[in-house]
Amino acid sequence: MHIVNWTVAGLVVLAIFVLAGMLMNRLRGTKVVDGAALFIGPWLFAALYNFYDGWMSHGIPFVNEVAAFVPIFGIPAAAAWYWSRRSRA
Repeated sequence: MHIVNWTVAGLVVLAIFVLAGMLMNRLRGTKVVDGAALFIGPWLFAALYNFYDGWMSHGIPFVNEVAAFVPIFGIPAAAAWYWSRRSRA
């Protein structure tokens, strides 16, 4: 359930980044800000923090944390990549 919660949280944060980017572009009148592309860095940091916290503080084995890191980071990052590519066209 923890993996699902983090993945859904990542998708919600991605939506916030995309909407903020769209709002900034609308206010400027040009397409300068790509919220989906800006999302990747902070989400990588959050996913790595979750990885480190589970491994060091809660004693979850390294292999289990790697297996959890893949969907936690990968699904929202793939959605961000798709949205970024889609918005360019």
